[in-house]
Amino acid sequence: MTASSAATSTASRTVLQGRVLRLYHGRITVRWQPRAVLVCLVLALACLTVAALAVTTGSYRVPLATVVDCMLGRGSRADTFIVVNLRLPRLVCAVLAGAALGMSGAVFQSMSRNPLGSPDIVGFTSGAAAGAVVQIVLFHGGAYATALSAIAGGLVTALAVGLLAVGRGRTSAYRIVLVGIGIGIGAMLTSLTAYLLTQASLYEAQDAQIWLIGSLNSASWSVAGPLAAAVGVLTPVTVLAARALNWLELGEDTARGLGVPLGRVRVILAVAATALAAATTAAVGPIIFIALAAPQLCRRLVRAPGPMVVPAAFMGALLLTASDFAAQRLLPATELPVGAMTGVLGGLYLCRLLVARRRKSGP
Repeated sequence: MTASSAATSTASRTVLQGRVLRLYHGRITVRWQPRAVLVCLVLALACLTVAALAVTTGSYRVPLATVVDCMLGRGSRADTFIVVNLRLPRLVCAVLAGAALGMSGAVFQSMSRNPLGSPDIVGFTSGAAAGAVVQIVLFHGGAYATALSAIAGGLVTALAVGLLAVGRGRTSAYRIVLVGIGIGIGAMLTSLTAYLLTQASLYEAQDAQIWLIGSLNSASWSVAGPLAAAVGVLTPVTVLAARALNWLELGEDTARGLGVPLGRVRVILAVAATALAAATTAAVGPIIFIALAAPQLCRRLVRAPGPMVVPAAFMGALLLTASDFAAQRLLPATELPVGAMTGVLGGLYLCRLLVARRRKSGP
């Protein structure tokens, strides 16, 4: 065995550490890590705890037993309206949006091998927001037209950033240029959005501004349904395609030597991750911090290499659910938009991340 093949074998064992679950007589194999499964269970339990608090507390308190009765159709009319029509759709939207953003951030950070490579930092979320504002201000579209425009804006921005970054060279440059170009395009799209708001009518500007902050205050089943459909379709695609990210983290040359179709995998993952972020933006507006922090926090808990797509989904759901709960309860007289809460947390987290990287790299 040569030195290069030995190094590849050692790296492969490091990336693919864990246990293998074989299904259908070995025709389907799933590799899993006990610590990652434990982390997912703990995060799910914490998310359920926050969810129970969210649906039972507030200005109108509902006991947990009554919540169960309302879900089974046995509650009173007032309790059913509060629980089923107001609190549950908001909770479902928070869980789905947080999970989608967590997966999207994990994919982008793994592909770019950069902790800042999340859709809100790279500019894809700004593209989705700009697409939605164009629809609201210029075409006066409704909710579904705005959602479709947001998805289209996110995908077009992702295509533009990808083409400009890939055109610069190989992976070493790609990691740096991807973030730089994304931030530049995001800044231009933010300026375009601000200009459109100055040209809009008062009511259109108010609607667009509330949406741009990122809010779950108007969440309903009509919003949760399409978001659930999008997440349900994109999650299996993302999780299955993300298996190739284990090999990509070994390096582009090693992954190509192992037979990984890099071009096809990158296109599938980029489209799926962008669609997850755009669908979330279309449903609840541009919510920052979740896609940035969820994968990094999971990596610290799992303590293993890999893209962390599934744990990031659980972490994202917990972060957004807890942030929305805090936004509702922090100032009882005023319901803060969840985007304002995550923005504050995201700014503090980003500063801490930059300081930590500076200390690690030295002066």
